[in-house]
Amino acid sequence: MNYGLNFSRNMSTSIGEAAAEKIDYITDVADVLTDHTVEAVVTQAAPVVNEVAVAAADSFLPVAALQYLIDYVHTFTGFNWWASIVVTTILIRWVTVPLMINQLKATSKFTLLRPRLEEIKEEMESRGMSPTAVSEGQQRMKQLFNEYGVTPFTPMRGLLFQGPIFISFFLAITNMVEKVPSFKEGGAFWFVDLTTPDSMYIFPVLTALTFWITVECNMQEGMEGNPAAGTIKNVSRGFAALTIPFTAGFAKGIFCYWITSNIFSLMYGLVIKNPAVKKALGIPIIPVTPPSPGEQKPAFSFFEAVKKYAAAQAAAQHKQTLSAPADAVQQSQTPSSRAEASKPASQQRVPSSSIISQRLRSLEKEVKGRKKGKKR
Repeated sequence: MNYGLNFSRNMSTSIGEAAAEKIDYITDVADVLTDHTVEAVVTQAAPVVNEVAVAAADSFLPVAALQYLIDYVHTFTGFNWWASIVVTTILIRWVTVPLMINQLKATSKFTLLRPRLEEIKEEMESRGMSPTAVSEGQQRMKQLFNEYGVTPFTPMRGLLFQGPIFISFFLAITNMVEKVPSFKEGGAFWFVDLTTPDSMYIFPVLTALTFWITVECNMQEGMEGNPAAGTIKNVSRGFAALTIPFTAGFAKGIFCYWITSNIFSLMYGLVIKNPAVKKALGIPIIPVTPPSPGEQKPAFSFFEAVKKYAAAQAAAQHKQTLSAPADAVQQSQTPSSRAEASKPASQQRVPSSSIISQRLRSLEKEVKGRKKGKKR
């Protein structure tokens, strides 16, 4: 019995020690695996999150929001940084399409309204830009603006959302280029490093080319018949030519947005020019009736009208100043003298003193004539 008890005790002790050793071993392996897994996850995820967070920390809200959006697209899709910028650009431009359509409607209405504004302007000028004429003209213009649902600043309304979007994208990508190290390997093909300028000038040339094509195809959309459209188009052509030297020093990451935005504008313009698309969207179709060079009229300018009105007011005041002395002389005359002056020359009275002097002169002549006759 003693041997049995001793054997069982020895067996239980050895089994317990072996089990404890195995449990400790398994625990150590689990700890090691857990540590390695956590390190791997932190190593892969932490740099990206920290880079973008650091880059966006000192940015304005719209700029920071764009940086986080680009990072979200990058994390969600797994695309490289250049492709993430392209996708984000398309998303933002697609969201602004309703605003662009609304702007095109307003611009088309303003273009249809322009001939009626020109008629009012000519009528005010024919009436000498008098205060009454200007007041009536302004009232009629106000009624026309309300009728068409536009304002004098309607053509510039597109800048209120397109300008801030471009500036925010430019600042966001510039900030990420400077503060996100992974942008150095975020490109492809010849533009692997997105933080340096394009030494081959491919991106600056593509930017200028896409902008120039957009100008030639879509610049006058909604501005048909506007005399200023030709000037705007020529200025845009010059800007397209200057794009290459001005953007040659920009980082490649900025062109991923710029070229994509130009291509989107080009495609949007080509689609929106279709009459069927315009009809479906309710965009007014402007009849194209190009005037001859001799019939072209200057564009209506509110500020030019104000200048002419001020000049007319000054001329009226000057005229009143010159006529004041004459009015004073007329007021100083007696009613009888003014009535006499208003009669014809044949009916005007001759003063009695002048009649007496004339008779004396005639008598003197007669006396002299008689004396000469006696001497002979």
